[in-house]
Amino acid sequence: MIDLDVLVGSATELFAQTQTPAELENAKAQFLGKTGKLTELMKGLATLSIAEKKSQGAAINAAKQSIELALTQRRQAMADAELQLQLRAEALDVTLPGRQVRAGGLHPVSLTLERIEAIFGSMGFEVAQGPEIETDWFNFTALNTPEDHPARSMHDTFYIEGGTDAAPLLLRTHTSPMQIRHAVQHVKKYRNRLDAGQGMPEIRVIAPGRTYRVDSDATHSPMFHQCEGLWVGEAISFKDLKFVFTDFCRTFFESEDLVLRFRPSFFPFTEPSAEIDIQFQSGPLAGRWLEVAGSGQVHPNVIRNMGLDPEHFMGFAFGMGPDRLTMLRYGVNDLRLFFDGDVRFLSQFQ
Repeated sequence: MIDLDVLVGSATELFAQTQTPAELENAKAQFLGKTGKLTELMKGLATLSIAEKKSQGAAINAAKQSIELALTQRRQAMADAELQLQLRAEALDVTLPGRQVRAGGLHPVSLTLERIEAIFGSMGFEVAQGPEIETDWFNFTALNTPEDHPARSMHDTFYIEGGTDAAPLLLRTHTSPMQIRHAVQHVKKYRNRLDAGQGMPEIRVIAPGRTYRVDSDATHSPMFHQCEGLWVGEAISFKDLKFVFTDFCRTFFESEDLVLRFRPSFFPFTEPSAEIDIQFQSGPLAGRWLEVAGSGQVHPNVIRNMGLDPEHFMGFAFGMGPDRLTMLRYGVNDLRLFFDGDVRFLSQFQ
């Protein structure tokens, strides 16, 4: 007969040497498994007499309880050790200062739009607002854009459901519709004075906002920003346009030696029309002519669509891309970076 005290001691020692739950289960099997040492002793009781079964059976049961207790203690010790490792790994020193959450900031294009609004605001221009889903009349017809104009093509403009053949709806391709809407409301407000021959306050407004066209590359995006300006009165000439936009560009880029060039062009809503180029006299872009805007005297048909008589009212309009101005101001060479949402890029402007 095996010495049960020695057996219990061997089991306890073997359990203590195990390092993982798997090793402990293997050690358990050596004593309490189907072919374990203690199990074999239990099977041997069948050959003993009744008196011996009672005495030996009680001793074996006591040894089994001792081994199971040692097994339970070792399991608990392993669990406690694992918990301590986890606590040390996840320890939190409450006396340390908390991690600072960085404050967000405005998008670089938003910074540019705010700058544009501030500069023109100092010149007395209001800021117009309008819908991004626009009617064909405000987006094209009121701006003297004929039906066969390429901009009306499905390949150039996002037309959307909800309109009719006579009055289709689209995502505005420029912010000029906001100028027309503002002008129409302005004229309605002062209609009685106009009819009485008393005139009206001048229309002086800029219209910044998102616009949409079917275009995408390093310098174009399907969604981009525009800011258009309008000044209409009884004696607003091309000379005023040159003065206002020159002053704006030099203030925006903080450069008094900035040179502007008004290059003849064509737009259906202005006549005469001009592209506006700028040239820096110093820095990495020095000497290059860069196109920044389109402009011109408001076409008489557009003046009529505002509800005014082009024989008595005239003015100028311009349209520029704040995205391009942002690229020039900060030295960014790929327009898509503004809309990728990469925090590493955007954080440079905070």
